[in-house]
Amino acid sequence: MQEDSKSTVSERKHPLLEGWNSPPNFVTYTRIVLVLVFMGLYISAGPWGQGNIAMRWVAAGLFILAASTDKLDGYLARKFDQITELGKLLDPIADKLLICSTLVIASVFHELWWWITVLFLVRELGITIMRFFVIDNGGDVIAASQAGKYKTLFECVGLAMLLLPIQSIGSWYMPVTLGIIMVALILCLYSGARYLFAVFGSHSFR
Repeated sequence: MQEDSKSTVSERKHPLLEGWNSPPNFVTYTRIVLVLVFMGLYISAGPWGQGNIAMRWVAAGLFILAASTDKLDGYLARKFDQITELGKLLDPIADKLLICSTLVIASVFHELWWWITVLFLVRELGITIMRFFVIDNGGDVIAASQAGKYKTLFECVGLAMLLLPIQSIGSWYMPVTLGIIMVALILCLYSGARYLFAVFGSHSFR
């Protein structure tokens, strides 16, 4: 009887590495590799690309590519019914790794104020940890709100503009760039507050 019970439990569980070689997961692996290469190029190029302007251009291009494929792996997983536990774990990690690494390096290079980066990090990492905690405790997955989707869009556009070494295009460029990042920060905090309300104000969290 005890063995039957154990086998039933094991049948219900989906191993973490099940479906590790599915096409959507390979897209996620590629995105993570792109982020790591991007980080290396961004750091090597130096602040504002003063160390190597060509590297800065390539780093900006890789950021845009990685950001553009943000939803590709999730779309493929749903379209071909290849959603895996590993994919659910790695997909948000790839997203946050891209955004958070860019923010931290930008602040280290004094391209962006630290207080902005810290607020982004507290929200992004805090909500990600809470999302896994809710799932682990049997709660329902709360989908990203419209504000959260706009937040991601403004984050990617603002950081891409910050990375592109064309600040000398005009005196308007950096204020516009920082303005877009500030809009992303406001949406970031707003959507984070809504997520907290959804978690603690719903009965889906058990």
